[in-house]
Amino acid sequence: MTYDIDIAGLKRSLPLCPVTDDLYIGAFVLFGDVELTVHCATELLKIAPEYDYMIAPEAKSIPLIYEMARQSGAEKYFLARKKAKAYMKGVFQVDVQSITTPGVQTLFVDTADAEMMNGKRILILDDVISTGKSLIATEELVRQAGGTVAGRMAVLAEGDAANRDDIIVLQKLPLFNPDGTIKE
Repeated sequence: MTYDIDIAGLKRSLPLCPVTDDLYIGAFVLFGDVELTVHCATELLKIAPEYDYMIAPEAKSIPLIYEMARQSGAEKYFLARKKAKAYMKGVFQVDVQSITTPGVQTLFVDTADAEMMNGKRILILDDVISTGKSLIATEELVRQAGGTVAGRMAVLAEGDAANRDDIIVLQKLPLFNPDGTIKE
C-alpha cells in the first residue's frame, strides 16, 4: 500500500507502514532522494522566517538542514544529537518519546553550540512533525542555550500536527487505517 503525495509540485509515492495495529503512517524518507531533498530545501527557504541559525533533531532531517544551509549560504547549523559524543564538551539534554522510535530518546547539544545559539534566533527544522515531541525537546534545548525560537518548519505535518498554526509546512500528511484508508 502506498499514498501518493504532491510536495510543493514534486510527486512521491509513500509506502504505508504500521506504527500500531490500527495506525499506519506514510513513510517519508529524504535519505537517498537528492531531488526531493533539494526541492524541499528550496521551497522551505522561500517561506522561512528570519533566523540566525538552524537546528534539527538527528537523524532523518540531516539532509534537509544541510541542503538548506548550503542553499542559503549558512556556514553553520546545529544538530540535536541522539547521543553525547566524546568530542562534545559539556552538554544540555532533554528526553523525548517519538512516534517512530521505540523507547525514550535523549537529545543533546554541546556547550560550544549552545554559546553560539545564545541570544540568537534559531529556526527549528524537521522532516516530519507528528506528535510534536521532538519539536518540544528541540525547543527546550534552544531555550536552555539562551536562544529564541524564530520558527518551526517541516516538510510534512501529520496527525494533530497538521492542524497546528505555529509550524510552517509544505504539505499535510494524513494518518491511515490498516487497510490504507485515511483515518477520519
